[in-house]
Amino acid sequence: MSERTERSEGREGMPGQQGMSERTERSEGREGMPRAALSTRRSAGVGRFAGPALRYLLLLLMTVLLVGPFLWQLSTALKSTGEPIYGPDTTLLPAHPTLGNFGKVTEVIPVWRYIGNSAIVAFASVVTNCLLGAMAGYALARMRFRGRGAVFAALLASLVVPFEVIMVNVFLTVRSLGLVDTLLGVLLPGAVSGLSILVMRTAFLALPRETEEAAAIDGAGEWARFWRVALPSVRGSLAVVGVFSFLFAWDDFLWPLIVLKNPDNFTLTVGLQYLSGTFTNDQRVVAAGTMIAVVPLLAVFFALQRMFFRGIGEGGVKG
Repeated sequence: MSERTERSEGREGMPGQQGMSERTERSEGREGMPRAALSTRRSAGVGRFAGPALRYLLLLLMTVLLVGPFLWQLSTALKSTGEPIYGPDTTLLPAHPTLGNFGKVTEVIPVWRYIGNSAIVAFASVVTNCLLGAMAGYALARMRFRGRGAVFAALLASLVVPFEVIMVNVFLTVRSLGLVDTLLGVLLPGAVSGLSILVMRTAFLALPRETEEAAAIDGAGEWARFWRVALPSVRGSLAVVGVFSFLFAWDDFLWPLIVLKNPDNFTLTVGLQYLSGTFTNDQRVVAAGTMIAVVPLLAVFFALQRMFFRGIGEGGVKG
């Protein structure tokens, strides 16, 4: 009797226990689902916050690396003689700002003459690069002639060759032309660059051919189509070429230093070397001269920045 009773109790208890376990698992599953969803939402929220925070942190770091040296040079140029520029007591903001260091630059070197020489070379480089670069770029983009692919390959190859590799040959060529110690000799190697041609070629390739075909039907020749139709449509790319040409010509130091011998013909970058030498060794004056050389670059860029950024995108979208 006792064995039968135990067996019957065991049979009756098994379904009850299984039901209880199933209910427990279901309840635990229902309670676990909101927790998993909550943790997923939290991780997604953290990810949405961490992404922009990391980007802004990188932008802040790049800003400090790029703008920091400029601000430090400007601070040094505005500091008076008694303020420290090295050591732990140095501060970014000058305690007693002064423009006297800029006046000392004009006393040590004929800065206005050097600025004039640099301006002549830089603006002439802008004109030649825009005109010759546009003509060469239009020929490579629109005209069909034998050897066009070889010319374009040579153009690309010239972009990866450092100027120092061909500098000796360029100097011998300039000397044979009698252009040593002249501003024309400084201008000649940079009169047109491979970068200018490449930028203009890309801009002309993005133009729709229908406009030129319509001008050709109206009787316009090749030069008229280039000058009146194609060139006005790529003003943004011309601004890009102009800004880069001005930057490279104004900031060039090595080639003018090699070609120019007479101090009256020095460009500003070459003339600034006299600020740190026999005549003076004040780093405040050197910083002031550096600021004088940087101001025209900033002025040209901010004056043409709208056309510059428009020109950056001209070659990316075909009309």
